[in-house]
Amino acid sequence: MVQRLERVSWKPWIAGAVALILPFGVHAVAYAESPLRVVYPSDGYETTAAQIFLVGTGAPNQPITVNGEAIARSPAGHFAPSFPLQVGENVFTLQQGTETLTLRVVRQTDQPVLPEGTAFAEGSLTPAQDVAQFPDALVCFGAVAPPASLVSVTLGSRTVTLLPQPAPTQLPPNSAVLTNQNQPTAPSVAQTYEGCGVLGSFMGSATAPRSGQAGEAIALGYPQFTLEQNGQQVTQQGPGQVSVLQQELPQIIEVTAEGGTARTGPSTDYSRLTPLPRGTRAAVIGREANWYQMDYGAWIRDTDVRVIPGSVPPRSLIRGITSRNTGDWTEVRFPLQVPVPLAVFQEGDRFTLTLYNTTAQTDTIALNDDPVIQRLDWTQPAPEQIQYQFALKSDQQWGYRLRYEGTTLVLALRHPPRVYPDSEQPLNGITILLDPGHGGPEDSGSVGPNGTPEKDVALTVTRLLRDRLQQRGASIIMTRDADVDLGPNERAQMIQDMAPNLALSIHYNALPDAGDAENTAGVGTFWYQSQSHSLAVFLHNYLVEERDRPSYGVFWNNLALTRPYVAPAVLLELGFMINPNEFEWITNPEEQVALADTLADGITQWLLENGSR
Repeated sequence: MVQRLERVSWKPWIAGAVALILPFGVHAVAYAESPLRVVYPSDGYETTAAQIFLVGTGAPNQPITVNGEAIARSPAGHFAPSFPLQVGENVFTLQQGTETLTLRVVRQTDQPVLPEGTAFAEGSLTPAQDVAQFPDALVCFGAVAPPASLVSVTLGSRTVTLLPQPAPTQLPPNSAVLTNQNQPTAPSVAQTYEGCGVLGSFMGSATAPRSGQAGEAIALGYPQFTLEQNGQQVTQQGPGQVSVLQQELPQIIEVTAEGGTARTGPSTDYSRLTPLPRGTRAAVIGREANWYQMDYGAWIRDTDVRVIPGSVPPRSLIRGITSRNTGDWTEVRFPLQVPVPLAVFQEGDRFTLTLYNTTAQTDTIALNDDPVIQRLDWTQPAPEQIQYQFALKSDQQWGYRLRYEGTTLVLALRHPPRVYPDSEQPLNGITILLDPGHGGPEDSGSVGPNGTPEKDVALTVTRLLRDRLQQRGASIIMTRDADVDLGPNERAQMIQDMAPNLALSIHYNALPDAGDAENTAGVGTFWYQSQSHSLAVFLHNYLVEERDRPSYGVFWNNLALTRPYVAPAVLLELGFMINPNEFEWITNPEEQVALADTLADGITQWLLENGSR
């Protein structure tokens, strides 16, 4: 299963089974106290899903019933049937012979709770957090209230009427893709009221402070929401304070993190953009809670930056560009006057670098015949925005790095690794990082029906794979070779720091609550950076065909272990721990050896087809 913090929507079931998880290396049968057991969900478990699966095991020669109905079992007696859930408490009684287990699962609603009487729905007033924008920005307000109400909001010197809006279609979470349940759902039955206005229009005679301090703003205060219905009136203060930024003296921030996480919006719910190298500077055009919006549109958290006092909006010219080969990398150097925001786009044999807040005065570029770059072109598609388009010599890209040296941006492109098809060690000189998923007492990963933790199986198969790749000449880096705690971001940083030629994370799968654990099986492969797509598809198809396994699918997914951009990085889910029948294949020692053999063969073949000779 994917590293913790990555799929939090269904991770709680692991915590609910912790009491059944063994110390590292101990077999599940050694601690079985009862033939009938359930490892998921725990008693009292809460979910918003419309159904739940019960994962467990019992004596294979006796039937098991759930609420009086017999359930299907694997040959070893494992089970994972799914049952619908009503909102509120759901009781499941499992029985095998004289043994009885009772579980209670509480389904919580994911819809706004309708208010009783003349009142706003709890938590429905927006903006929900402090916001600050320039005077010409649009600010919108919203509330959930009973139908046929009169709703308004007062801020500063102005009152805006909030009008009833058609109920928006509800979008499922991203994880719904993994259960093929990602279609929009019915709109909420709650009545939403919304209204907007240009922020400066709420100021009246108030003016922004003139102290000369960049980033200072005038606070308009907290919006006051008013609800009228049936002769009753209720006023409630909104949770987010609204302020107006100084347009003539904006705040300037500098990225202090190794790779500042830029996003499409002001929370971790929004999508990631190209990480910003340390030293990047940008003007602030908006704030929301502890997030800054930068002048090129992206948002970044305040823990990734520092404020630069007394600065002016960063703008730069760029002239001559040079390149050089350093070991297995080609470095292209872009001399700038100030470190500016940037974005990367990869596509086949194209690598595009966009620089914002930059104007070209470029007449000369030094780029000789290069192992990876065929040609470099540039264009200025918009004022203060430049795109550098690299035509590469191969469709397969091998990774890149970005850093600022002072105000010079250095882009490094990785050369293809050399392979030796006629040698007994065709991977000699190639470094491969292997990451056995999960580990340590707090992160067992997904759990099989008898309590076997994913972390143990992942380490066993990864060790087998390591030995086979070493026999082919590869140098292997293991993120862990014991039952130790290691976070997903720590593992991803190891890939960035050690810069292997390939990185593979080995996992076994589980599902969100709404999934069908009994009937979902197979190999799943996850990639994020474009350079990893070919490897992901090849290994997926190779495993499915050579091992005659079901295909769960290939997914683009923003996971910690797929995000590194220094090398092709793929996360493999080699089967479902929670599927009763597939679990028996997963834990079969002979099948583990055969799987490691096939994986090593597939990795070798892909490298032989894409490496340099």
